[in-house]
Amino acid sequence: MTTETATFGGGCFWCTEAAMKELAGVQRVTSGYAGGDTENPTYREVCSETTGHAEVVEVEYDPDVIGYADLLEVFFATHDPTQLNRQGPDVGSQYRSIVLYHDDEQRHLVEKYVEALAEAYDDDVVTEIEPLGRFWPAEEYHQDYFEKNPADAYCRMHAQPKIEKVRERFAELVRSGTATSD
Repeated sequence: MTTETATFGGGCFWCTEAAMKELAGVQRVTSGYAGGDTENPTYREVCSETTGHAEVVEVEYDPDVIGYADLLEVFFATHDPTQLNRQGPDVGSQYRSIVLYHDDEQRHLVEKYVEALAEAYDDDVVTEIEPLGRFWPAEEYHQDYFEKNPADAYCRMHAQPKIEKVRERFAELVRSGTATSD
């Protein structure tokens, strides 16, 4: 199986990771940092807003099962791309909306998607679109955070609704056994 990779930042990486893991064809989701200048940043450094990095997820997927366009649709449906440097209760440039493309095809697809999406909002879409420089995996305790901490109050209030939205709105893209039944 040949896989491809996509990189998205839409607020707290715990929430984006949990939403993307619901999708059939997604092989691996890794929380991390990208979009800045600091080599091998730590969570504390990223939160200081001095690194330029955003909290992002690296999504490894099987393009024969799910396409990049589908990932874009889920990504944009599970965060507010009109909020500058924040999502929900999380405020700071590390929580910005950003798509880091891996090749010209991804760049073209995301630019077209954002252009079309902009017509659906009254406010400007502020999602940054940049080439991926380097992805830095986050510390181990951030990986699979929702799976490891489903009772965590933050997860229940912010990650769980995103998961439910994916299961309801994108049922045809969800892994077997995870979709809610009507």
